[in-house]
Amino acid sequence: MTESERELVAVFKELDTTCVSDALDRLGIKGACHGIKPVVAGVKAVGPAFTVRYRARSAVCGSVGDFIDAVEPGHVIVIENGGRTYCTVWGDLMTLVAGRRGIAGTVIDGVCRDVPGILRAQYPIYARGCYMATGKDRVEFEAANVQVSISDVGVKPGDIMVCDDSGVVVVSLEKAEEVAAAAAEID
Repeated sequence: MTESERELVAVFKELDTTCVSDALDRLGIKGACHGIKPVVAGVKAVGPAFTVRYRARSAVCGSVGDFIDAVEPGHVIVIENGGRTYCTVWGDLMTLVAGRRGIAGTVIDGVCRDVPGILRAQYPIYARGCYMATGKDRVEFEAANVQVSISDVGVKPGDIMVCDDSGVVVVSLEKAEEVAAAAAEID
């Protein structure tokens, strides 16, 4: 992360998603992720996106979390799992590793599991819901640091994710200064 990106992230940490969403609306920019809700209340995640895409898998495959060692501290992991609600790609083990690595949070276009462990860790996760079935042998890693879609909103690596109890918004890095100024005015 560059110094200017760190400064932008610091600005967005002071804003809530409602102000940022209103700023995006004012500027005619799509960024609100409909249907993505907090799993843990009262925690916030703000940071540049580290994107991950999964695809359906019909044959036996490996672990769903092999990408986590590539994520830098302070980033928000953004997982496109196609909105799947029948299998998870995140649970308490990934939560513990992410928390220890200083990752800011996780956004999933899909579901997570192991909610009691996630709640104990107070790790910020935003998803469509919770379901206990593993993604192992149901989905497979397709790509990291590529553009993904969360609730029909495009997310590029490095875009700024702002997540709180009201939901998740995506701020394109190219428009972040303009959005931050408008959100601060609205706030």
